Amino acid sequence: MKFSFSSLIKIALAFVTLGLSACSTTNSGDNEYSDPLEPVNRAIWTFNWDYADKYVLKPASQTYVTYVPSPLRKGVYNIVLNINEPFSAVNSLLQLKVNRAAQTSGRFVLNSTVGLLGFFDVASYAGLNRQEEEFGEVLGYYGVPDGPYLMLPLLGPSSVRDETGDFVDGLYWPMAIIDFWPNVARYMIIGLETRAQLEEQEALLEDSVDPYVFVKQVYFQNITFRLYDGNPPIIIDEDEEAELDADLDDLLEEF
Repeated sequence: MKFSFSSLIKIALAFVTLGLSACSTTNSGDNEYSDPLEPVNRAIWTFNWDYADKYVLKPASQTYVTYVPSPLRKGVYNIVLNINEPFSAVNSLLQLKVNRAAQTSGRFVLNSTVGLLGFFDVASYAGLNRQEEEFGEVLGYYGVPDGPYLMLPLLGPSSVRDETGDFVDGLYWPMAIIDFWPNVARYMIIGLETRAQLEEQEALLEDSVDPYVFVKQVYFQNITFRLYDGNPPIIIDEDEEAELDADLDDLLEEF
């Protein structure tokens, strides 16, 4: 998963949740994903992975991890993530997840005060764990489809629905009042930290038959996993089910 900014987080989380989401019986063939721009997407993927990541993001992330003390890195990253809590609370409420909205609001208040603007994640010690909800998930909750798959330069995998959601999330307070350069710094921190978390998962990508398809499948599986809060519905291929039923009938006839 990839390279930088908010989509980088999604792809990193996708690697982590791949094993969980893959446990569901789904029709996971690549044909189920809308990718009308595949030729362009593949070209951008090649640029992102073979050049941008290889020569810029990965070396920068390794340098950052090596020379910045871990407690400082963690604290700064906590501050960056704390900024997301308000839009996460509103998006939870829009999905009628009242308890989650209250918990997220409590996290923001506690970490922004006692936690020194979020540098210390004291809310987690109080049992208020971070559960981010994006507006893209709100759209999915109300039945809006993903739309075409998008591979964005530097940003990596996304979709029309996700990009719409990211735009709306940027309109929430305090995101809307953050100046340009502080926001760039925020995205850089997210990108560096997320890329560092991908070191152990790189082998999955490198060993895949088609890395482009692999990333696309993982991306959409993760989106589904997040939309259903870790419990995606079981989808059985009707043709496969009919074939199994026929085999079962043949087997019973033999007896």
